[in-house]
Amino acid sequence: MVDADVVVIGAGVVGLACARELAVRGRDVILIERHERFGVETSSRNSEVIHAGIYYPVGSLKARLCARGNRSLYAWCEAHGVPHARLGKLIVATAEDEEPKLDQILRQAVENGVTSLQRFAPAQVRRIEPHVRATHALWSPDTGIVDSHQLMASFEADARAHGCTDALRHEVVAAEPVAGGYRLAVRSGDETTSLETSSVVNSAGLDADRVAALPGLDVAAAGYRLHYARGHYFRVHPRKRHLASHLIYPAPHATHLGIHVTLDLAGGVRLGPDLQYLKDRTQDYAVAENLRPAFHAAVSRYLEGLDEADLSPDLAGIRPKLQGPGEPVRDFVIQEESARGLPGWVNLVGIESPGLTCCLEIGRLVADTLGAVR
Repeated sequence: MVDADVVVIGAGVVGLACARELAVRGRDVILIERHERFGVETSSRNSEVIHAGIYYPVGSLKARLCARGNRSLYAWCEAHGVPHARLGKLIVATAEDEEPKLDQILRQAVENGVTSLQRFAPAQVRRIEPHVRATHALWSPDTGIVDSHQLMASFEADARAHGCTDALRHEVVAAEPVAGGYRLAVRSGDETTSLETSSVVNSAGLDADRVAALPGLDVAAAGYRLHYARGHYFRVHPRKRHLASHLIYPAPHATHLGIHVTLDLAGGVRLGPDLQYLKDRTQDYAVAENLRPAFHAAVSRYLEGLDEADLSPDLAGIRPKLQGPGEPVRDFVIQEESARGLPGWVNLVGIESPGLTCCLEIGRLVADTLGAVR
């Protein structure tokens, strides 16, 4: 006997979006989450930025889903009363040798279908951000911020309204293919029970590679092994809130976007994240005081008026990266595994930024994929 049509593993923002979309389409869904509430890990420890789809390689899942997700996420927030703000973002060059990077970003954005970017001269930058130092900048009017907790709560409510059952404080610890689907061993406290399902969506975030291996998939051969990369944030003292009223990003590095200035919906200013690969897979969210000088130096290149004493440690988040240090950037893995002998099992691996922006579109893609293999 099948206990559920689809089991979604992981109640981060992407898992919730997948569960909601599947439930809306009439699937019998169980959402399993090992923590006591949704969004405890990566989904609640990030910049909460709604990205426009600017940076990603043409044709990649990140590019396609982000450009669509920008529109669908704003529409969802407006329709469901989720707090958000379309603040706009400046991407700034502080020296002439950084300006070609901005030209490249603009070309990339146009190829990705993002046509709203504008070139700003220094005087235009100063007009909207008097404390920003730039020789040239790009203005992205469609970049914004969202209350990620309220967003996840809205997905959870809609999923439940359409019949989705959630199982918090439960962890999938084993899986095996059986006739017509999969048998999962699910642990809660000291008790382990068995659950049968026709399909599985692995949206386990930081442990998505471990979950992918449960039914016998060779994670190394598939290229699904994850690396933990921590990003730290520092909070700017309220006396310096006036220094920024939009999101401000430097010209990006080869491997990440650089330490940038973000705002929250209460008007607070935060700096980050940086990028630090962790040697092991411990979820350590400490923010060391000794990082303060590096954060101050990085941001002071393009933002005037900030003193080192204005910064205090805030939060840290860990991203599940498919690429290791120095390796080329990888795309999302969104893969139904029939070709590896696991029909109806969908792996979502390496869902880092811009996963928040893409969440509704990932849910639609997963639902479409499972609909095609029914």
